[in-house]
Amino acid sequence: MYYRLFLQKPIDLQPDPQHELMVLARTKMPFGKYEGYYLAHLPEHYLVWYHQKGFPKGKLGQQLGLMYEIKLNGLEKLILPLIPKDSNFQRK
Repeated sequence: MYYRLFLQKPIDLQPDPQHELMVLARTKMPFGKYEGYYLAHLPEHYLVWYHQKGFPKGKLGQQLGLMYEIKLNGLEKLILPLIPKDSNFQRK
C-alpha cells in the first residue's frame, strides 16, 4: 500500500502564471468601498493607498499587490481581456 506513493507523479508546486492571471482577472473585491468590483477595475488611487497603508494578509493581499504592480507598469491590457464579458466598471 505504501509503495504506491512513490509511483505517483510528483506534484508541481510552482504556480501556473496563466492560471494566476485568470484567477486575478475574475476576483472581486470582497469588502469596503469597492466591494463587488473586479480587482482590475479598482481605481489606481485605491491600490496606491493600500500600497502605502499595507496590503491585507493572505491571498487577497497578494492579488492586490500584483494588481498594483500591473497598473503601475501599464500592463492592464494583459488582464482586461480575461475579465468576464458581461462585466463593466459597475458593481456586479
